[in-house]
Amino acid sequence: MTSNGPASTTPATADAPPAPETVILASPRGFCAGVDRAIDTVRHALDVYGAPIYVRHEIVHNIHVLRELEELGAVFVKELDEVPEGANAVLSAHGVAPEVHRLGEQRGLNVIDATCPLVTKVHKEAIRFADAGYTIILIGHEGHEEVIGTMGEAPDAITLVGTVEEVDELDLGSPEKMAYISQTTLSVDETASIIRRLRERYPQIEGPKRDDICYATSNRQAAAKELAGQCDLVLVIGSGNSSNSVRLVEVARDAGTPAHRIDDETMIEDAWLQGVKVVGITSGASAPESLVERVLEFFRQRGTTDIRGDRVVDEGVHFMLPTKLRTELNEFAGRG
Repeated sequence: MTSNGPASTTPATADAPPAPETVILASPRGFCAGVDRAIDTVRHALDVYGAPIYVRHEIVHNIHVLRELEELGAVFVKELDEVPEGANAVLSAHGVAPEVHRLGEQRGLNVIDATCPLVTKVHKEAIRFADAGYTIILIGHEGHEEVIGTMGEAPDAITLVGTVEEVDELDLGSPEKMAYISQTTLSVDETASIIRRLRERYPQIEGPKRDDICYATSNRQAAAKELAGQCDLVLVIGSGNSSNSVRLVEVARDAGTPAHRIDDETMIEDAWLQGVKVVGITSGASAPESLVERVLEFFRQRGTTDIRGDRVVDEGVHFMLPTKLRTELNEFAGRG
């Protein structure tokens, strides 16, 4: 495609690395309210209790964020049985099954739950439907932490599907009461297709009162789709185990634009940039804005001067810290 912006003022040479004339930044991008809350939970727990603070699984799926928190005194573990008895522990933003809470109680841990409130909403839906005797279809990706936690709320009532084809393979008979819920970080378009097929096969099926896919996932996918239409290449900043980041790559590619996921600027390959005039940049909900700035500096160093849309739209969503931690913070401030 042809850029509407001015060309780079740096003269091209045979030895110069390839660089776009224009970089366009998506907005919104980056941290969502749930990620902000989870990271702040670990930081404030370190302030109140001191290091170490044990964190079950990755608090959010971004390697740079994890390294920074480790430097402050966070210790990431796979399960709570790795945490010393009586220690302070934080549960990640992705949610956990009830058995994890029970283990924390058995070990006498001071557990602070940093589960995103929008994930908690899905857990409550699962409990409500299961208690009412519904057969529940969970739309999600097998093995994802959020899915494992949600299924743990009602394992005997929930069946997982991840594709339209898996809906066609369901053999549930004709249950009187059926409902669906979904993982919060899925592809909006793909999930809509799965829901349509569920409604075709099971006309009686009910859904949540409000969509389970979170506002940040929907907004970032819409922004990525719009961005893809303006660019020759889209780069998505986010870790490989970040579901919402992987979905952003798929959204851009589905819109017909080449796209790649990168952890940071060190992963950008010259081959991607050959013949590219306009690069679009977005970032997953777990990626800090500092990584976006590093990628921009990478292109500035190569001579790109036309950088557009660098303002991040405030989505107006903010979540309070977990109640237990807020109480401790107030007491901590009083002692100071």
